[in-house]
Amino acid sequence: MDLLRFITAGSVDDGKSTLIGRLLYDSKNILIDQLEALEKSTKNRTDGSVDLALLTDGLRAEREQGITIDVAYRYFTTPKRKFIIADAPGHVQYTRNMITGASNANLIIILVDARQGVVEQTRRHSIIASLLKIKHVVVAINKMDLVEYSQDVYNNIVIDYADVANQLGLKDVTYIPISALNGDNIVDKSETITWYDGKPLLEFLEAVEIDNDINLTDPRFQVQLVIRPQTEDLHDYRGYAGQVTSGIYKVGDKVTVLPAGIETTISTLEVGGKSVDEVFAPQSVTIQLADDIDISRGDSIVKSDNLPQVSNELDVILCWMDDKPLIPGNKYYLQHGSRLVRSVVKQVEYKLDVNSLQQQPVEGNVKLNEVVKAVIKTASPLVFDSYDRLSENGSAVLIDETSNSTVAAVLIK
Repeated sequence: MDLLRFITAGSVDDGKSTLIGRLLYDSKNILIDQLEALEKSTKNRTDGSVDLALLTDGLRAEREQGITIDVAYRYFTTPKRKFIIADAPGHVQYTRNMITGASNANLIIILVDARQGVVEQTRRHSIIASLLKIKHVVVAINKMDLVEYSQDVYNNIVIDYADVANQLGLKDVTYIPISALNGDNIVDKSETITWYDGKPLLEFLEAVEIDNDINLTDPRFQVQLVIRPQTEDLHDYRGYAGQVTSGIYKVGDKVTVLPAGIETTISTLEVGGKSVDEVFAPQSVTIQLADDIDISRGDSIVKSDNLPQVSNELDVILCWMDDKPLIPGNKYYLQHGSRLVRSVVKQVEYKLDVNSLQQQPVEGNVKLNEVVKAVIKTASPLVFDSYDRLSENGSAVLIDETSNSTVAAVLIK
């Protein structure tokens, strides 16, 4: 069974937490003790209903305010697929949390309140989806029960959002009219929204194709562990373990070890301790090479006829995630997969307006939740692709050297 990672986003009170609660509740992915605790927490509700949003709103401050602050992750399984859900906060000041949750998502569900239509926060989250190259977008038009399940309201929102999607280059967009509160088109097809002939949300999530999202064209492999047993039976064994980021590798392929630039060939490939002739993304494998080369954690093994970029100066988009402002000239660790290097933010060129993607001058230092174009210089060369070409090899994080906190998400241009 494959795994689908998706994130829900939208404005405050659009019903994101209720939607996830409904998915878990109607697909019978709630344990009995969770259900009992849920019923106990909502026993004072006047209508006697269960508040499904409490399944994801875990922080005390969230429960008290009735909003989502942190990214809440939930896991559930159906007979067809496994899922990891990230419930992102809707408030503007929690943009960094939304970007964190979206960074590994295959798909984003953007909720739109049928009464409000496409609003500023809808555009903001759509822009972030575009910036992070999320390939599949579901626009869930919620609270249809509050607009009498009107097809005209639904059609007008589809027309409005189609303009946004066209401007941002979002190609795979699916529209589903729902009522998270009543369960319409969440797990089962709605008996009320008879004019909608598409799949309910869960059925769509079970069926959406993500295999084609994996890049099998550009072979990239970063070493996570050098295996040297040095036993009598395996005295000369030297294997390089890690996950194939993208592409396909075969025994006998000519490869280059970067950043050193040394060429060799693949002698053996192993998956689960067994020799194979071919491996591909996203398998975890061990590679053995024909020549004895000094290779360390964080080095890359790539096909010699398909080389990534190697440089110690990077043009990047930064999403600043720390309360302390970013000051050009400050030094940080840059974590790129398993490679950790020291770096300095040389300069900040401009700020991106996350509502319009317009470039704006940076006034003073870079503050929490701001997205900027910057130049980073690293102490040793980095092996990378642009985020647009291969997001898995074009993303990184900045880490504060003193607190060890992650302070920025990095998209390499």
